[in-house]
Amino acid sequence: MAHQDYISRSSKKKSNPYKKNAKQAPTGIPLKVKVLALVMIAAIAGFGYFLWQLKDVEPTVLPAKPQSKASSTTKLPEPPKEKWQYIEQLQGPKEVEGGEYEVVDKGPYKMQCGSFRTIKQAEQLKAKMAFTGLIAQISRSEGKNGVYYKVFLGPYQKKREAERDKHKLKRNNVNYCQIWLWR
Repeated sequence: MAHQDYISRSSKKKSNPYKKNAKQAPTGIPLKVKVLALVMIAAIAGFGYFLWQLKDVEPTVLPAKPQSKASSTTKLPEPPKEKWQYIEQLQGPKEVEGGEYEVVDKGPYKMQCGSFRTIKQAEQLKAKMAFTGLIAQISRSEGKNGVYYKVFLGPYQKKREAERDKHKLKRNNVNYCQIWLWR
């Protein structure tokens, strides 16, 4: 099959966009844009003239009301009597009542971090806690439901110490530790 040139067969001749054609209207600024620019220039010039005219205008000052001599020498009226008591309480001398209380140390604390059915699971948690720098203990307890192995830390003299270790364990992914009184 022979090569066919479809572009050259078209009956309309298209104008070359790169050549200037005498038939085209000259490109310029549209009439609307020209009118709008002229209106804007006139508005700016009018506003400037208005401001220039304002510089010569004297401001008008209203005369002040004359004050009578009697009003300047009279005293202010007495304030009304207050119905509330807190104003008198604020004006008087202040005394702080100190509460007497005694800090009671509840006793040593322990922190339990797990309770397992098998000793192997308890040893795994104890090893994980050892990596954080804390030495845990394992205790065996027998109950109605069988034997449990509890992993705990302690004794702590203050609860704050136990809280500090609890946060240390939490940062190392050992969660669910509970702080109880040592019994």
